Amino acid sequence: MTTNASEDIKKNINGSLVIGVLLTILGIIAIALPTISTIFAETWLALILISSGFAKLVYATQTRDKGGFVWKLLLSGLYIATGVMLFVYPQTGILTLTLLLGSFLLTEGVFELFLAFKLRPQQNWTWVLGDGVITLVLGAMIWFQWPFNAPWLIGTLVGVSVLFTGISRVMLSLNARSYLS
Repeated sequence: MTTNASEDIKKNINGSLVIGVLLTILGIIAIALPTISTIFAETWLALILISSGFAKLVYATQTRDKGGFVWKLLLSGLYIATGVMLFVYPQTGILTLTLLLGSFLLTEGVFELFLAFKLRPQQNWTWVLGDGVITLVLGAMIWFQWPFNAPWLIGTLVGVSVLFTGISRVMLSLNARSYLS
């Protein structure tokens, strides 16, 4: 392996390690402040939808002669309206997002399990397996606690998922780093 390639690989591993540490820290903060994390996540999604809606509106007007203008307009309106509804009615948005988060975490957990078994020959693959199992359990918890714990549940569950994703990334990066030594 050339020195340049080796340095590039080390840079990528170090970048992955930094991202893992950052995710771990953000996960801890989200767990420590679950209500704020929940409101932040809901508001962030509302702003993303509104921004995306306006971007789609600009695209629709720029390509109105290419066909499908009405559908592009309706789609941009849907994005903007959904974002505004989440922004204006955050409690309803939090309840809805809680169910969506449950579905997301259940799906992510299944994908992480598949990934873990794909990584099985590697050392420390069990960290990804643990991440998958925990994420799957967290997704299931939503269905049993909804709607009563929705105000703090999103922040806590996202925090735990981000925490374990960060830890598994750190462990895999350290494993890759040991192979280069």
